[in-house]
Amino acid sequence: MKIGIIGAGQLGRMLALAGYPLGLRFVFLDQSSDAPGGQVGRIIPGAFDDAAKLAELADEVDVVTFDVENVPVAAIEPVAAKKPFLPPVQALGASQDRLHEKTLFRQLKIPTPEFMAVDSIEDLRAAVENIGLPGVLKTRRLGYDGRGQFYLKKASDIETAWQTLGSVPLIYEGFVDFSREVSIIGVRSTRGETLFYPLSANTHSQGILRYSIAPYRNASLQKQAETYMRRLLKHLDYAGVLTIEFFVRGGKLIANEMAPRVHNSGHWTIEGAQTSQFENHVRAILGLPLGSTRPNGHSAMMNFIGSIPELGNILRVSGVHFHSYGKEPRPNRKLGHCTINAPSPTARDRALQQLLRLKM
Repeated sequence: MKIGIIGAGQLGRMLALAGYPLGLRFVFLDQSSDAPGGQVGRIIPGAFDDAAKLAELADEVDVVTFDVENVPVAAIEPVAAKKPFLPPVQALGASQDRLHEKTLFRQLKIPTPEFMAVDSIEDLRAAVENIGLPGVLKTRRLGYDGRGQFYLKKASDIETAWQTLGSVPLIYEGFVDFSREVSIIGVRSTRGETLFYPLSANTHSQGILRYSIAPYRNASLQKQAETYMRRLLKHLDYAGVLTIEFFVRGGKLIANEMAPRVHNSGHWTIEGAQTSQFENHVRAILGLPLGSTRPNGHSAMMNFIGSIPELGNILRVSGVHFHSYGKEPRPNRKLGHCTINAPSPTARDRALQQLLRLKM
């Protein structure tokens, strides 16, 4: 069978690497001919809204998936009408707009920060008055890795925030004074089989995921996360991998956002779980039996952002597995990652600290 992937970034590349041992083949659609996916499959050059190129991709494959969220829903609907498109268009659409996403969470009784839509400076003033400070003004679309956000700490920040972001539809959210950030990755197949990975605890720097540790063992939080994930999977009639990122406050989860795809915080599963998120995504969209999500020991994942230390220094760390994406270095760009797999939390944490001390 052949799978088409819209987007040929590192996530698409890792999907193909997971699928090749199963005898699957992959074709990508991407504007960049030297994107990471091109290392493992053919890239059809084209924009994500190019109807002719999307049709070419669909004609060549058995099922279509994606590794990015900024794929226009209107452009995808003709593809989904002729070939299985998974995860479903409805999930893609909900994840593209923070207001629609938060509204869906509320509809499904998944806790969120307080939020209000902002389309004018008067709306922003009203939102700050109703929700309070501090808060975060965010673009409703296309913000990721910390982009498209402005933190308001005092009333005098309103004007600056509006001048910075006010040219597009926005959402204002109350600031969550959290103790930890966690994420859960769930997977549901076209046959309805559903499994969950253990929570990972995530640490960000300048809005970009720096490292994750897993499993993050907390039975209460795991149960909450799986309950909320189940509601989304069922409501969306989902197939594939789905990720929800949460804030932890007072022993309760508050949903930040979801990603209808394989996710950076799940890279630890490549070596750290019996079946990786990438292989299970492929299995799920093809209706194959899902693989076990049970962890192998104790794991961590660390991103290399902007530059990569000397390879020899990375590989000296016990239990480390290095993954390069083959990208040209530039500031704030994810160039690769390491996973660590260790027999104990102590050994894992020791190895992670060694990696964090390496000069980038």
